[in-house]
Amino acid sequence: MKNLERLFAEKLLKIKAIKLQPANPFTWASGWKSPFYCDNRKTLSYPSLRNFVKIEIARLILENFGQADAIAGVATGAIPQGALVADELNLPFVYVRSTPKDHGLENLIEGELRPGMKVVVIEDLVSTGGSSLKAVEAIRRDGCEVIGMIASFTYGFDVAVQAFKNAKVNLITLTNYEAVLEVALKTGYITEKDVEILKVWRKDPANWDINK
Repeated sequence: MKNLERLFAEKLLKIKAIKLQPANPFTWASGWKSPFYCDNRKTLSYPSLRNFVKIEIARLILENFGQADAIAGVATGAIPQGALVADELNLPFVYVRSTPKDHGLENLIEGELRPGMKVVVIEDLVSTGGSSLKAVEAIRRDGCEVIGMIASFTYGFDVAVQAFKNAKVNLITLTNYEAVLEVALKTGYITEKDVEILKVWRKDPANWDINK
């Protein structure tokens, strides 16, 4: 049986939620040039895949973190997945904004958490880990314990690995960069030459230039 990382990578590639374009790089919001783009939100448009994600995340929570008191989604990408998982586990759900709302109650966390709650954070994608860990900080400031985080995908950048280690957050993902490359190469989506380009990019994504 295929392991979860390869199986989910296949599913993401099939619906074109992951695009690999070494010859025609994307520009991320950060300004980084990247031959790799991942949009897990596309899974929401496919009921069977949406259900797969919900069930697998719920399973990983039960197997790795035990009994949680609440689920928190990181805005905006992980709000729907988080809500689906909370419903599956019959748990309270909140979501964490990137910045406090600029009107009304000026909430950073939408929903209700009580001090002492054990919370699992749901994220759709982890790149540097910055926005994910800001959500963790917000939950901890509310007096709750973050017992772990589950994301659909991670690039596995060294900066993120170190950031999660420093923050003492256990991150588990449905799939990752290595699994996607393995499946993409096996299925002919990319070539060995493309893999070399992608490996060079991943070593220093902030300064990568295909023309260098």
